[in-house]
Amino acid sequence: MPPSHPVYERWKGRHVRFRVRDVHLPAPSEVLDEMHGGDVLEGKVVDVSDNGTEAGLFVVIQVDGLRRPCVLAVERILRAV
Repeated sequence: MPPSHPVYERWKGRHVRFRVRDVHLPAPSEVLDEMHGGDVLEGKVVDVSDNGTEAGLFVVIQVDGLRRPCVLAVERILRAV
């Protein structure tokens, strides 16, 4: 679309709002990772799963505000209170 096209002129340079899930590129998960990948979440351990070794221990954590629980390796826990 050439810079003189009416649609180009209407949108170029404007600030807009949109949902992350509506992004086509990059993938929405990539957007979230770049923006919030370092954020620290807090929740309650509701289940534990293992494969018979300490290295294979996983916890299921319920986080307020998330519909589904998070599952992560126990060694990735930053702090337990």
